[in-house]
Amino acid sequence: MRISNRPDREQSPEIDEDVTGKELDRVARAQLRYLEERSASWVAKHLVMAGRLLEEEPELAYEHTLAASRRGGRVAVVREAVGIAAYHAGKYADSLRELRTHRRISGSDYNLPLIADSLRGLGRAEKAIELAHSEECANLETAVKVEMHMVAAGCFGDLGQLDKALSELESLEQLDFNRAYSFSPRLFTAYADLLSAAGRGEESKRWFAQVATAERALGIEEETESFIVDLAPEMDEEDERPRAKDVVDENIVVVADEDDAVAEADSDEAEEDEVDAKLDGIDEDASVAEQTGIDEEDALVEVQAEEADAEIETETDSQK
Repeated sequence: MRISNRPDREQSPEIDEDVTGKELDRVARAQLRYLEERSASWVAKHLVMAGRLLEEEPELAYEHTLAASRRGGRVAVVREAVGIAAYHAGKYADSLRELRTHRRISGSDYNLPLIADSLRGLGRAEKAIELAHSEECANLETAVKVEMHMVAAGCFGDLGQLDKALSELESLEQLDFNRAYSFSPRLFTAYADLLSAAGRGEESKRWFAQVATAERALGIEEETESFIVDLAPEMDEEDERPRAKDVVDENIVVVADEDDAVAEADSDEAEEDEVDAKLDGIDEDASVAEQTGIDEEDALVEVQAEEADAEIETETDSQK
């Protein structure tokens, strides 16, 4: 049974008075159109609250996504929100399941680094590396590919294989000391950490110093549409690499190094392995799901409409 439907679950967390649900981006709102109007409003408000709380109070953000999933559990953006919030809250077994479900519904590979890092958080570093080096990750968008390499490097580091960890990042052409991409501060930091762990202190300090340089450069250019910022303007034009064309939202994917959910997730190992077998490919009905963002084949049980309506009314009354 889904966590959001367990009999012992707590009542949905409160929604701030100023939240209307219209704060969601257009893509998310479009997916919620397939829900009944009251349900769509309920889901939207809880998703907005989850976004507000994700960094400061991830546990509470996770509770908001669970509340949203009780009325919108078959909508791709809702399952993605649950997965991302679970990841931030250190609930890696839940994030793994939800993000895989989102991928099956949407057909999107954007969260593959989070899936891999969830495996890492569960102590399954070898499987995360296997995923990072699989064919399905061969043609990822640049920013997603870089995040996946950082996860794989972290896994090698966890296994004590620092040479392989360093090689994983050094294989990226985006690891450029004189060029700042939107993800460069994180990439430079990850590389500097590995250099330090490998006993290469002077090189590590040099890269750590460049993190601040990259952040300043990206801040200066934040009003432009440029994906890359030169950190060495004196570089000859003939030596410059081609510019990337896509602007990537760096806030979508975040990679963490937390292992505090391993003990809790051990009991879910059998379930995860079953999910591995079932979700290796995308269902035949994925084309329909991609168009609507709705998973019509999701066998997970949702809360009964009468119960949800009662909860909505209770919440509405409490906010008056």
